[in-house]
Amino acid sequence: MQEVSMPLFPLSAHLLPGGHMALRIFEPRYVRMVKEACAGDGCFVLCMLNSRGDLSKNEHIFPIGTLCKIVDFDLLEDGLLGIKVEGQYCVKINTIATEADGLRTGQCERITDWTAEIDDGVIEPLRDKLQLIYDKYPEIARLYPELKFSEPLWVIYRWLELLPVDAANKQAFLSEQNCDKVLNYINDLVR
Repeated sequence: MQEVSMPLFPLSAHLLPGGHMALRIFEPRYVRMVKEACAGDGCFVLCMLNSRGDLSKNEHIFPIGTLCKIVDFDLLEDGLLGIKVEGQYCVKINTIATEADGLRTGQCERITDWTAEIDDGVIEPLRDKLQLIYDKYPEIARLYPELKFSEPLWVIYRWLELLPVDAANKQAFLSEQNCDKVLNYINDLVR
């Protein structure tokens, strides 16, 4: 797969393919990132933070991120820029460079999505409980133009975003060829 240089946005919150998130942009380097993204294809990579990684060596960013597309933006009441993004697909960040203003860019290549042959009986309890969460917290549901509860991978990704699983474990799950391990893990936690 071909590598592409992409701006990186490290964040403690996690977004995976098909996910939606609202972000407040205030640091000048990220304002620049958004402007440049909007002038191009509207994309950047949202990365998971590695609390044990060395910032000066860019080891504070885990190697798997999510290519995000800006789907909406707004000027917030506090004067900050608000954007809404949608996760497109996972990427592997091979090398990271730091620009003069502190914005990091990475040489990224697309990761093939998990293969998934999931029995409906296995995913149904997760789907039902996820629907309850979205009903209880409509502010999360409002981020989505469409809730895709009928798509097993969409359900698994939303659980992986919501559960308080550390980033290192999420990275391990995302590096797998299929979603069997993460599905078993989520089922054990949610039951």
